[in-house]
Amino acid sequence: MRFSPAPTDSAEAVELLDEYFGARAAGFVGGEYRTVHPDPAAFTPPAGVFLLVHGDGGELAGCGGIRRIGDTEAGALRYEVKHLYLRETARGRGRGRALLAELERRAAEFGASEVVLDTNRSLTAAGGLYRSSGYESIEPYNDNPNATDWYRKDLAG
Repeated sequence: MRFSPAPTDSAEAVELLDEYFGARAAGFVGGEYRTVHPDPAAFTPPAGVFLLVHGDGGELAGCGGIRRIGDTEAGALRYEVKHLYLRETARGRGRGRALLAELERRAAEFGASEVVLDTNRSLTAAGGLYRSSGYESIEPYNDNPNATDWYRKDLAG
């Protein structure tokens, strides 16, 4: 498995994001799923990064990104994990955990002291991944209509 940065409007990123958004819309509970394609500028270093996940044979397996958002109340840098997605054939092998760890590592390299994310409680595997990776539940930090759960992880210690 390897990671490669890509613009969010590249053909490979759009392919994966369209799959992700389609799967989310098909299984969304609680209204209509709102799709917003990410702004490439928000995922360009040092504002953020968007990674493609490639399997051992080089096949496209998934994606995810981080982007800088508003700083903490104490003025520390904060990044947000976005669009963590693995194709079904790539799941169950620790790739999601590895991708999340890589995104956290890159956020720390950009100077982040914490990362946050939002998700929907219907994504039980994702929620389990976040909790087992050291994320704690927090109050909402945004008004994402697709989200029901918000998490943060301290990268400073």
